[in-house]
Amino acid sequence: MPRPPTLPVLDWKSIYSSAKTWEDWLEAAESDEKATRMRERYESLEVPEECAKLIGQISSPVHVIAIAEDWCGDVVRHAPVMARISTSSPHIETRFISRSDNPEVFARFLTNGGEAIPKFIFLNETFVECGNWGPMQADCRLWVAKGKAIGDVSAGRAKVREIYQTDPACRVAFEELCALVELAGATSIE
Repeated sequence: MPRPPTLPVLDWKSIYSSAKTWEDWLEAAESDEKATRMRERYESLEVPEECAKLIGQISSPVHVIAIAEDWCGDVVRHAPVMARISTSSPHIETRFISRSDNPEVFARFLTNGGEAIPKFIFLNETFVECGNWGPMQADCRLWVAKGKAIGDVSAGRAKVREIYQTDPACRVAFEELCALVELAGATSIE
């Protein structure tokens, strides 16, 4: 059996260092309207209590690289969630990159073979990859996959819209993202 190709090692620290902060990324947005919507969304979001407890226990640096572009509706919904988590702790920082400027990174994080954003890559204090999330919460990814399986992606997307409408505070996304922050910030197996 042939061996799969070995992917080149990425220099996560360098990629992170060259990425944009939340504010710089918003300033560089293609759409002022979408940037404004994300700023407003960020201001309106509150970290749920159980997530705040997890975040409060983080004592080592957690680096998050967000592959995101402001034209995408899922980015408009979820980038402010990740930004809110980041600003809730001095130990968590998120930086933003684009697909086109970092194709070698994005190629590793396709969703079912397709290009979907946002993707959040969670790195520990030594820039070891600990997990990734996106382009949406797990139950929504399942609905889109079911839609693809039956040849009706629009039906899957309709289910996603319903879920988004019933969770305007993004509680599920907060929970999933905070679990990955906790993983990347772990200092012991306990």
